[in-house]
Amino acid sequence: MGLFTKKPMHLLMEEAGDAEKGMKRTLTAGSLVALGIGAIIGAGLFVRTAAAAAQNAGPSVTIGFIVAAIGCALAGLCYAELSSSIPISGSAYTYTYATMGELLAWVIGWDLVLEYAVGAATVGIAWSEYLNNLLTQVLHVKAIPFEWCHSPFEHSIPDAVTGVVHSGYINLPALGIVSLLSLLLIKGTQESAFVNGLIVITKVSIVILIIVLGWGFIQSSNHVPYIPEPTIYKDSQGISHNFGGIMGILGAAGVVFFAFIGFDAVSTAAQETKNPKTAMPIGILGSLAVCTVLYILFAHVLTGVAPVEFFRTDGKEASVVAAINKFMPGYEWLGKLVTVAILAGFSSVILVMLLGQSRVFYSMSKDGLLPAIFSELHPKFKTPYKANLIILILVGAFAAFIPGDVVGDMTSIGTLFAFILVCAAVIILRKTDPDLPRQFKTPWVPIVPILGIIVCAAMIFGLGWTNWLRLFGWLAIGFVIYFGYSKNKSHLKD
Repeated sequence: MGLFTKKPMHLLMEEAGDAEKGMKRTLTAGSLVALGIGAIIGAGLFVRTAAAAAQNAGPSVTIGFIVAAIGCALAGLCYAELSSSIPISGSAYTYTYATMGELLAWVIGWDLVLEYAVGAATVGIAWSEYLNNLLTQVLHVKAIPFEWCHSPFEHSIPDAVTGVVHSGYINLPALGIVSLLSLLLIKGTQESAFVNGLIVITKVSIVILIIVLGWGFIQSSNHVPYIPEPTIYKDSQGISHNFGGIMGILGAAGVVFFAFIGFDAVSTAAQETKNPKTAMPIGILGSLAVCTVLYILFAHVLTGVAPVEFFRTDGKEASVVAAINKFMPGYEWLGKLVTVAILAGFSSVILVMLLGQSRVFYSMSKDGLLPAIFSELHPKFKTPYKANLIILILVGAFAAFIPGDVVGDMTSIGTLFAFILVCAAVIILRKTDPDLPRQFKTPWVPIVPILGIIVCAAMIFGLGWTNWLRLFGWLAIGFVIYFGYSKNKSHLKD
């Protein structure tokens, strides 16, 4: 069989209907919306917003959010059609296999590791930052030493008194939370969704509270100029960023795009969803709509409360709480509440990303592109428990030893690439299989998918050559695995 052999649609639909041998169908449209919001609102909002303001766009990070939201909405319409037409685990990997063939399916499956596994690691690192804030600001105990909550590539700001600079060894809190949530996923998807639902209610309430209370502390001077003049900003790691102007906004869109990652993770749970043809579009587009409104308002408030320079120095870690404590006197209690809620919120993001990764590997394993161990289900819980354990090792290693900024941008560029292929898949499937039942149809095809490709490609361009290089390096590793193992083990080869 050739590299571009497509997986027949009848095989996909047979797998979708084979519920008895597969995973349990326990999720509803409401729980999918909650899963989506649970994945979306997290490190992207509470950490990457400040990073994008400091490194790329200043107050115009709100425009970056709008650009990212447009790209996500266009891709989301395409995801909604594909997930309602092909209701099976695997997300963009499955859609690409059915429309563009095995090689590109492998590329996108490998690329999704950047979105889900590396994304979970990014949020685990942010969780570690806020844990220290909880220990010092809420519980008033000693923080975890810098060496044990940062990667070996990170160094502390020189001590104000002694001038001592500390170097990280391993991020133990990040490794710990990834391990705990991986074990919860093995227990079952329904239990995980219930825990996620409680967390979603809590963190959405906190975001609304910050917007309402913080609005009165906005300093108009912090929003002037709203779009800074184009310059080059060099961060503490020595990496240069385009700051201000159109390139700054595009760069910010690529950075805060991480804040929207999650709505597409809903599509990976298709095989565990009751009535997926109607529930999938509701889950994907509903969670995206809710979060977009909250994001723009939140970014406007945060950049109005604190100046850009603050997010480059004192407010670099646990930025939201730091801004509240310094610029909203009398609301220290809100900072403490935010810390607790953010820790819970980050946990739900990690949970959904780990869920998405294990389901993509499950689908790839069922097709023979990965070893059979990735699709073995637990005899009692009916979850791909061995895949979860392997992913625990992979994600844990990233969380423990790689800096958060690096893995965050890798996640964004990997996801944007996946979105481009999903948009293309809608156009191709409309041509190759026009009679396929579609519970939801993307409007104005091919205009909407083409616009989605253009906007996502623009955000990739804004992320800069260092991230392009990381993506090419990652894909090169994937090609070695494909041609060394997967191509010869593919079930379509039989």
